[in-house]
Amino acid sequence: MRAVVQRVSHASVTVDGEVVGAIDGPGLLALVGVTHEDTEETARRLAGKLWTVRMLEDERSCSDIGAPLLVVSQFTLYGDARKGRRPTWQAAAPGPVAEPLVDAVVKALRDLGAHVETGVFGAQMSVALTNEGPFTVLLEV
Repeated sequence: MRAVVQRVSHASVTVDGEVVGAIDGPGLLALVGVTHEDTEETARRLAGKLWTVRMLEDERSCSDIGAPLLVVSQFTLYGDARKGRRPTWQAAAPGPVAEPLVDAVVKALRDLGAHVETGVFGAQMSVALTNEGPFTVLLEV
């Protein structure tokens, strides 16, 4: 699994003109991609990393201060454009495999005590955010 994680002061996801998930205050936006070899254990490890990674002000984590997370599925994180001009998506897991694993990340975060908002898997989403820092990290587990 791969996640692009951004420290935010606000982030939201809109689908068909309706906000479906939003966080305010210091928190993290995690764009999550799934590949073919990922499992529920991989999802739990990513959730643990997201909950404890020290990306917030004063090197604190979401678990330290109870900061919220917005988790958005993004298969394009496994796009490969090294050859030609058109990315391939071969490394991205198909929806029936990826959706339950993104859900598993969210469930594991909530089991750890996190407040988690989400997008809508497979939907055309508009993601708005205020990246603080800017501070963006790529996590892979």
